[in-house]
Amino acid sequence: MSQRPAVLVARAAFPDIVERLRAHFEVEDNPADQIFSKAELSAKLAGKAGAFITGSERIDAELLAAHPQLRAVCNMAVGYNNIDIDACNARGVLATNTPDVLTETTADFGFALMMATARRIAESEHFLRRGEWTKWAYDMFAGSDVHGATLGILGMGRIGQAVARRGALGFGMKVIYHNRSRLAPEFEAPLGARYVSKEELLRECDHLVIVVPYSPASHHAIAAAELALMKPSATLTNIARGGVVDDAALAAALRERRIAAAGLDVFEGEPKVHPDLLSVPNVVLTPHIASATVATRRAMASLAADNLIAALTGGTPPTPINPQVLPLKA
Repeated sequence: MSQRPAVLVARAAFPDIVERLRAHFEVEDNPADQIFSKAELSAKLAGKAGAFITGSERIDAELLAAHPQLRAVCNMAVGYNNIDIDACNARGVLATNTPDVLTETTADFGFALMMATARRIAESEHFLRRGEWTKWAYDMFAGSDVHGATLGILGMGRIGQAVARRGALGFGMKVIYHNRSRLAPEFEAPLGARYVSKEELLRECDHLVIVVPYSPASHHAIAAAELALMKPSATLTNIARGGVVDDAALAAALRERRIAAAGLDVFEGEPKVHPDLLSVPNVVLTPHIASATVATRRAMASLAADNLIAALTGGTPPTPINPQVLPLKA
């Protein structure tokens, strides 16, 4: 009887899903949820045919070169900027992600974060908790309307379209968007969505929601020059990835009230947060939790496990990023 493949589960995961992997593999898991350094991750991958990873594990060319036996890396995330896909292709390593299962949950959160930002919910809660609320005032924490406003979406993929649906159909918002390519008319029409240039998007929107994937091309896609195009009354919400927005430039724009407010779920260098963002009042900050419902995180973990099982047992992985490497090396 051939020996079962060995796999690494790099972060803590739902115990029953880890047990499902144990039915197929020799599993080394991480119930203490230690964040591995690059050297520690490399040591853990010794002899492993596959890895169940999250955004905190970087799979690069150097690591792949050190582990030629590695055949599959399965990300419990839709984004995969932590994986060097070109290096995976060069070595015949399958990479997978977890699209679709988090679309609606992430859109819910993005819309909630945008509303909290527009209506100054976090700022007013802090005021109340400090015991500073002593009377009503006509302009106390007066924010901006969401209903009927212009919703600008940068990145009109699955999640961007889901945010647009909430705005257009639920709140009567006018939807404008910029994307690498324009959507087909059958996607635009139900939302009344209008494709515009990036500059027009920034100038016209009342509420900007950023959902563009991170890549070197999108690094600091929103920086000082872009923020300068926005209305002083506009808000910015980022549920994409840290690095798409220049956090230092955003903090300066918020402090100087060059835009009204921001809601951020992602940050450059997270879990570290730029200190200037922590000292401005007109920002809502959350710790990368847009997909964090129990049902959705379970669905993400289950899909990552499905991918790993299929990849290493001769099946067809449901959501490969680089299917051209299939079938995998023995």
